Amino acid sequence: MTTAITPRPAHRARSTWWKTVTGLVLTAVMLFPVYWMLNVSFTREQDMRKSPPGLFPVHGTLEGYRAVLDQQLPYLGTSLVVGLGTVVLTVALAAPAGYALAKLRPRGGGVLSFLFLVAQMIPGIIMAMGFYAIYLSLGLLQSVPGLIVADSTLAVPFAVLIFTAFMSGIPEELLQAAKTDGAGSLRTFWSIVLPMSRNAVVTVSLFAFLWSWSDFVFASTLASGGAHQPITLGIYQYIGNNNQEWNAIMATAVVASLPAAVILVLAQRYVAAGVAAGAVKD
Repeated sequence: MTTAITPRPAHRARSTWWKTVTGLVLTAVMLFPVYWMLNVSFTREQDMRKSPPGLFPVHGTLEGYRAVLDQQLPYLGTSLVVGLGTVVLTVALAAPAGYALAKLRPRGGGVLSFLFLVAQMIPGIIMAMGFYAIYLSLGLLQSVPGLIVADSTLAVPFAVLIFTAFMSGIPEELLQAAKTDGAGSLRTFWSIVLPMSRNAVVTVSLFAFLWSWSDFVFASTLASGGAHQPITLGIYQYIGNNNQEWNAIMATAVVASLPAAVILVLAQRYVAAGVAAGAVKD
């Protein structure tokens, strides 16, 4: 009879200590650009060219953030509207499509799923050129609805795959019970499937918002020069016009990053459940 050898507590503690230190070092390296962005955003103009540069804004200033409030708020407002519009349109299109592929199983559903996967591989610049030609004839260039539709094309294929994977795990017994009670496919989707897919809805909404918020290709192609431009164009133009005011540029980047960071922190547990949907089958 053999006895299993368990690792000694001291060895286990050394292994855990080494992994913790390695993780902290890698995290610090990855987050250093974020820290430097914050540091520069509070640094005075006269301290910007110090050698060596200051690691902390000893004589901090809020001039950069005042510039953001004075000049960048319209861009932030446009990005917020476009982001929320993209979320609504993406969920409205992708949730029924995912339900159909997962539960109604239409003919050719496998081909459709493959096409959604292929659609995610199309470069954004190619789609932007196509949208430009279409919007030019429809009069939708430099418009908020045009940006919402364009940004949704990035999110919808991914969203359909997420909804399909998640909804495939909903027990068929629940749907059969609803059908026995006289509920049709639409009523079943609205009253049972969609409420049970909360994690998938949050996941899709988060990614759709982040993609829209950080989009530059569609924005520069379809909205450049218009009255409503997102924050990515605002930062780009601000760098071009004020390439010496780095505290204001970094302050704009900080403010532009906050909504996405806050949403990601608040929704992370729903995202983890939504992305893992369909990964394990009984």
